[in-house]
Amino acid sequence: MKLLRVGQPGAEVPAIVDAAGRIRSLQGIVPDIAGATLTPDGLARLRAIDPATLPELPADARIGPCVGQVGKFICIGLNYADHAAESNLPVPKEPVIFLKANSAIVGPNDDVLIPRGSQKTDWEVELGVVIGKRASYVSEAEAMDHVAGYCVINDVSEREFQIERGGTWDKGKGCDTFGPLGPWMVTADEVPDPQNLGMWLEVDGHRYQNGSTKTMVFGVRHLVHYVSQFMTLHPGDVISTGTPPGVGMGQKPAPVYLKGGEVIRLGIEGLGEQRQKVGHA
Repeated sequence: MKLLRVGQPGAEVPAIVDAAGRIRSLQGIVPDIAGATLTPDGLARLRAIDPATLPELPADARIGPCVGQVGKFICIGLNYADHAAESNLPVPKEPVIFLKANSAIVGPNDDVLIPRGSQKTDWEVELGVVIGKRASYVSEAEAMDHVAGYCVINDVSEREFQIERGGTWDKGKGCDTFGPLGPWMVTADEVPDPQNLGMWLEVDGHRYQNGSTKTMVFGVRHLVHYVSQFMTLHPGDVISTGTPPGVGMGQKPAPVYLKGGEVIRLGIEGLGEQRQKVGHA
């Protein structure tokens, strides 16, 4: 299933994509694509519904973040060896974990806003993992049972704020609009191998990132297991699993950063595409 949320910011309604690609409303059936809806029982109830019987929504309606009421927005840093190399940092021996502010979350095609005072706003296409079952101290063998589905994420980053302003990475990762999610969450049963998905990102038609999840240092199974050793994961939590090489910071002979006015396009095989215009806060 492809599950999404449609409507104006703060007023999105839950929806599903039918076999013909039309968007159908789930309003009145589930309260949101969040929490209990994402559990195994919640998804089983949705699978029992024929989408063709549901009201069709306008094809041009705004698509919101594919997961509502996100509890934790957890990110994994330097999870592709070649991205670590372009960042001039060693490949981590264990996953690097940081949190991205939930207030950064926006729809997949909403504008990305360069923060005030920013000189180094950057892009990162990433595979998002949506948790569907409470996970605490889970084994690797059990980890995938806790995944509801997957989505595209642009982990927008301000490199000066992240690296040069002291403290942890969070201040360069949590700015408003720095977390586009979607267009939809594809349920895990339709993604048989999350470690074999092509992924790409373009700015103004120039392809900067062209990678695959198969080159992750730590795969989805290990990440869900690992993160659950440090914090309990709940349905609706999102893990952003890292980016392949090609970010602006790593361009040669000089870095390339967003200045405003650009159009970013990105996508992951089978999970859809995002498109953002770049503006200023």
